[in-house]
Amino acid sequence: MGDRYGTDVLDGDWRAPRRGRATDVEAVPGTVVEDVGTGWVGAVVRVEKAGGMHVVHLEDRRGRVRGFPLGPGFHLDGRPVNLTVPTAERRAQVQAAQQAAARTASGSVRVAGQPARVASGSRIWVEGKHDAELVEKVWGDDLRVEGVVVEMLDGVDDVSELIRGFGPTPQRRLGILVDHLVPGTKETRIVDEARRVSPHVRILGHPYVDVWQSVKPARLGVAAWPVIERGRSWKHGVLQELGWPHRTQTDVALGWKKILASVRSYSDLEPTLLASVEELIDFVTVS
Repeated sequence: MGDRYGTDVLDGDWRAPRRGRATDVEAVPGTVVEDVGTGWVGAVVRVEKAGGMHVVHLEDRRGRVRGFPLGPGFHLDGRPVNLTVPTAERRAQVQAAQQAAARTASGSVRVAGQPARVASGSRIWVEGKHDAELVEKVWGDDLRVEGVVVEMLDGVDDVSELIRGFGPTPQRRLGILVDHLVPGTKETRIVDEARRVSPHVRILGHPYVDVWQSVKPARLGVAAWPVIERGRSWKHGVLQELGWPHRTQTDVALGWKKILASVRSYSDLEPTLLASVEELIDFVTVS
């Protein structure tokens, strides 16, 4: 038989407010809440003790700040909350996040409000699009402040002639980043010749087959980059070994986007690449 009278209307938390019961939330700086009594909406600026009670200060979008008693009477994302004093651990986390935000991806101190400088005559050349995108992601802020432009090469076979065409000078220097620069390779022989073209050129590199390998494999959830045998397309082979789509150039492009997205800062790159790029930047920005 069915229940002719339905469920018990008193069953459950029938006294609960329509928006739910308030939960405790730490008043962490940056948290945006609404004071229910006044409708004031603002981000938490600070919490302080005054007159024997804790007061939370909220800054609205116009930069005005008002203080409210810490505790109940606030909404966060439409839900009722009781604001509480942040714990020491949470304050430390916020401070660490603020310090990280004050630095660029390369670890340099961020220059607030600094427009990009007009490009200088000096340049940094890299071998391909992926190299340029990685350099931009990690060092882009620094390079814009210095006014240094990164340009792509289509390989290094003709780099000596390209250097002569550029015409480096003490005030117009050239830095070049080369892939797979290890003893005994074609790249090493080409670079040795190119270095003799001008004293105002610095050519450095990294030992990896491709700049992909300069990203620490742990960022992709693997212990090491796959080893791809000679005669097999390196990038397609890597994607296949990682279990990613790998058959087309579109797969390669999407694979690189996934790798690049895993890079958060310089700490996700191998030291060999870091040292080379930092030295090149120093070389072309010296006054």
